[in-house]
Amino acid sequence: MLEFTNVSKSFWTGKQRKVILDRASFRVELGNSLGILAPNGTGKTTLINMMAGLEKPDEGTIRRGCRISFPLGFMGGVVSKHSGKENARYIARLYGLDPDYVEAFSRWICGIEEYFDMPVGTYSQGMRARFSFSLMLALDFDIYLIDEGMPGTTDVEFNRRAGALLRERLSSATVVIVSHQPETLEKFCRSAAVLRDGQLYMFNSLEEARQLYDYQAQS
Repeated sequence: MLEFTNVSKSFWTGKQRKVILDRASFRVELGNSLGILAPNGTGKTTLINMMAGLEKPDEGTIRRGCRISFPLGFMGGVVSKHSGKENARYIARLYGLDPDYVEAFSRWICGIEEYFDMPVGTYSQGMRARFSFSLMLALDFDIYLIDEGMPGTTDVEFNRRAGALLRERLSSATVVIVSHQPETLEKFCRSAAVLRDGQLYMFNSLEEARQLYDYQAQS
């Protein structure tokens, strides 16, 4: 279970205070994957980072009663001057897992061949996305956090492998996806929410959430 209680978060932009959450309370139950609809610029990444513990709230309490992943695409802990192999083994030790397993799994999912043994700093944006996603799938979490959906690459085989593994994980894990596109949430989420005016409005279905989201976009 992941629970926010009276959580507030805001930033000073230099001209005004941008409110991400204003005394917001909600919970994500295991087994009920959640999709969060939020327009660009409303703080989607900040919200997902707070769930992961990468950013702290200004006020309120965040309880994490289970194993929660780092966000898909997050490269914190990855050292650019080290190879994919070295980073995979380091991350494995960090989470108390078998380095040989994590290295082999990540190498297979990535499919970047000899680049896996080269510094991550030499990777293209697509390679970095694939490497980050492979690490997330190699680790064992109860809740997986995804910002804006699956990584977009031109590699059909990677998209097939990664998508199949993510769907497999959904049978035993919970996923939280934050996106500005309702279509991104349709495949994975059983319930949905809308981030609006510092509050997270929870709904039992994506269709209910979409009605508020579309109304917000038109107003």
